[in-house]
Amino acid sequence: MTILEFIAKWKQADLKERSAAQEHFLDLCRCFGHPTPAETDPTGESFCFEKGAAKHGGGEGFADVWKRGFFGWEYKGRHKDLAAAYDQLLRYRSALENPPLLLVCDLDRIVIHTNFTGTVEATHDLSLESMAEPRNIEILRAVFHNPEALRPGRTSTAVTQDAARQFADLAAAMRGRGLDPAAVAHFLDRIVFCLFAEDTGLLPKMVFSRIVETSAGDPERFGKLLGQLFDTMATGGDFGLEPIRHFNGNLFDDRTVLDLAAADVKRIAAAASLDWSAVDPSIFGTLFERGLDPAKRSQLGAHFTSKEDIELVIDAVVLAPLRREWAETKAIIECLLTTGRKKAAARAPAKPLSAAALRKARGEAGSILHGFLDGLNRVKILDPACGSGNFLYVALLRLKDLEKEAILYGSAHGLGAFLPMCGPWQLYGLEINPYAHDLAQMTVWIGWLQWIRVNGFGFPAEPILRPLS
Repeated sequence: MTILEFIAKWKQADLKERSAAQEHFLDLCRCFGHPTPAETDPTGESFCFEKGAAKHGGGEGFADVWKRGFFGWEYKGRHKDLAAAYDQLLRYRSALENPPLLLVCDLDRIVIHTNFTGTVEATHDLSLESMAEPRNIEILRAVFHNPEALRPGRTSTAVTQDAARQFADLAAAMRGRGLDPAAVAHFLDRIVFCLFAEDTGLLPKMVFSRIVETSAGDPERFGKLLGQLFDTMATGGDFGLEPIRHFNGNLFDDRTVLDLAAADVKRIAAAASLDWSAVDPSIFGTLFERGLDPAKRSQLGAHFTSKEDIELVIDAVVLAPLRREWAETKAIIECLLTTGRKKAAARAPAKPLSAAALRKARGEAGSILHGFLDGLNRVKILDPACGSGNFLYVALLRLKDLEKEAILYGSAHGLGAFLPMCGPWQLYGLEINPYAHDLAQMTVWIGWLQWIRVNGFGFPAEPILRPLS
């Protein structure tokens, strides 16, 4: 089930709390690729419906859904008092082993309260209509798979800064042993991408982390296994018993594994513990360039241009004309669907379109929408001094968001199903610094892969990476 199918189904549902709650939860499991309670835990010891719990202050009660170490979840009927439902969960939480998340839901809203020890509570209030938004998809995925990602104070900026600092120290240590700085940077680029690919499911079953664990700090063994993984990622195939997708994209053209010390493997192991799916591509390139380029290491803690500042430029230069075109396209489509004409007549028709006329109007409107989407797919964006790719990434993000808006509009108006086609191949950049050039490509690809993931559009076609111009 996709998130759009979930929203459509539950907009129409008019069921009582008891009959709706479990089906609603099972649908969410299907949306976010999570096994149901019975599939995960047939005994109900760690994941179940109707978890019996003693209330703080006396009495017995039930949490509608409970998963040990993840959440307690309380359902109420539509428009019921969710604050009271939350109070009820607070009374249960000790008996529920103090899960990190407490959720209440009335089928129209899901409200997520963080419950991490020693932190200020954060609340995420998601309406049914907003659940397809990228950030809300990310939040719900974290509920099922990684509650730690919702810990207050742990932002994508903080994760990216931590990751950049760790790799800056690793690069400095390797250069200090006389290794070529450019070779060090390219080698670490490959490791960074592996960590991202692992945490976003592009690599299977924590394969990189298992290499770190299996090598047990032995640099020679780690290097041998890592080289085998690089070889397989370059072409696709089997890595032991695990199938590996075809990545390529010139990142793995050079599969050399540099000589590592035990301290290097230890640093890589520490970096692997971070949530690489949460890195912020809008600052990723800048921060990693400062760490990997020895000429810029002194800038590591310096100010960087925020995503919000970049968006101001991109919206004015790139998005403004495209948004004007989209507004005009929507006006034509809406006129067609209500009058059967592209332009409104002097006097509106007295009655709605017949079924045949509406079918004809939808067919023509679908063609117009297809033309707009095809135009977006042919947009080319050039940054003549692209640095480490931050502006190109934000431009791609805004282009993809507009494309998604148009696709959802078409779906809502019965104009057919359209696939997102915009991608990094529409971006061009000029840059003389080789460190920045390599990072610009990785920034753009990581950003694009993140967008696909958080917007629920599955995995990209192979090869996953392609060289950029």
